[in-house]
Amino acid sequence: MMFHAEADDASIAREKVRARELRRTTWWKRKLEEGRCYYCARPFEASQLTMDHLVPLARGGKSTRTNCVCACKTCNSKKKYLLPIEWQEYLSSLDRQSSEEE
Repeated sequence: MMFHAEADDASIAREKVRARELRRTTWWKRKLEEGRCYYCARPFEASQLTMDHLVPLARGGKSTRTNCVCACKTCNSKKKYLLPIEWQEYLSSLDRQSSEEE
């Protein structure tokens, strides 16, 4: 498991600027046009998708193509500052809960 240190305010601010620049690229516009949330895989209009950092900025993530994905607002809000492994554990717990309820 990878360890990601907490980021300081200055590095978060730099990465937010980079994220804004990344949103203006053709690469990002194509991702939005695909119209699919990375997490729930449901289809959405481009205007309903947001940029999410797989490794959150607050946890040391960077605004790079390999760390940014399109996410619906619901998934992005629920994921917050979770690392990919933590988010996967959360999704797995939801799957277990729904299986137990059936």
